[in-house]
Amino acid sequence: MTKPKTSADLGSIRSSALVRPFVALAVPLAAVAVAFTIGAIMLLALGANPINGYAALLDGAFGGWNELADTAIKSAPLLLVGVGICIAFRAGVINIGGEGQIIVGAIFSTVVALALPDLPRMFLVPLVLIGGAIGGGIWGAIPGALKAYAGVNEILSTIMMNIIAAQFLSFLLQDLLTDKASGAIKIQQTERLSENADLPLLPGDTRLHLGVIIAVFVAMLGYVLLFRSALGVRLRAVGHNANASRYAGMPVKRSIVQALAFSGACAGIAGAVLVFGSESHRLIAEGGASGFTQSAGFNGIVAALFGSLHPLATIPASFFFGGMLTGGIALQQELQVPAALIVALNGIVVLFVVSSLKLRSRLTAWAESPGTGFTRVETDREPTVPRAEESLLVSTAWPPDSSSPPAPNEGDD
Repeated sequence: MTKPKTSADLGSIRSSALVRPFVALAVPLAAVAVAFTIGAIMLLALGANPINGYAALLDGAFGGWNELADTAIKSAPLLLVGVGICIAFRAGVINIGGEGQIIVGAIFSTVVALALPDLPRMFLVPLVLIGGAIGGGIWGAIPGALKAYAGVNEILSTIMMNIIAAQFLSFLLQDLLTDKASGAIKIQQTERLSENADLPLLPGDTRLHLGVIIAVFVAMLGYVLLFRSALGVRLRAVGHNANASRYAGMPVKRSIVQALAFSGACAGIAGAVLVFGSESHRLIAEGGASGFTQSAGFNGIVAALFGSLHPLATIPASFFFGGMLTGGIALQQELQVPAALIVALNGIVVLFVVSSLKLRSRLTAWAESPGTGFTRVETDREPTVPRAEESLLVSTAWPPDSSSPPAPNEGDD
């Protein structure tokens, strides 16, 4: 029989509900502050004024409508990759292949635009985005299948897939997709793609285009998928405990493939946005694959971690890191410091944000431990899983009359 909750119990529950979001926000912000402090020491060592430098960074990132538009454009691929990372990580798989998935998504979307150049914009724009999603999804599903059915570590396979995608892009732009009008000097870029495939500019006389709205929309879809659908419950259950999920009859292997496919599809859309939202409206490989992707495949991981692996929280996190990238250029121009310093500053921020994850979980656990006043109230109900979102999970302990874990359901996977 359940005991009635006292006013102290209810107060404890409310306090617990406030602790988690506070810790989730305060710890990463503190990590960023420490990183900026170290960056200031580096600037002082070079004889530069860190106050002027950070003022230039803020002004270059958020100082006006044009600056805000540039930051939003820079953050769109980070957000798309970050949403995919949230899906993969929640399912218990690590996707380091965002770079390759961006490239393959860009290739697929470019082929669609080259094959259907005269299609009206209202049809061609959705088709190139769908093409990007399909390309990235296929590239993500491959390491997912290798992990699920062959036991290949997904970290290694996704990194290798990045290299394969980069070389494949270079191969295609050596001849097959190269702009033939460039003459004897071959430039690794396509011809100017159909104007009907260009992402429309948003009102306001800035460079802001539809890709930013698409990225936010995909983030909302990611939230619905993970937290408002049966498929999302299954993916999170597999990430929480694959053995328990298998015992409950869930198709664990298929879920792993689906998670990486969804993750790759988000990155593939980012590839399409980078091609058709750019000023050149071409697929370009000059300067290497990282010159095209702008390292969004890796920066998106940090944005997702900064947003606590929640698709909606990844939106402001991506905007912050987009501001770091655009504002860093203004900082360099203001202080005339080496470009490598800006890269180092971004790296320090990444290092401290990732390092703060363990501290964040420990602080949350401490705040909810007995004696702190934030403890969650447990009742004397029959043992059940405490949260509705985990209702499909089963205990990690096997039934008393079973001496070993049950065999996986062969038919499910």
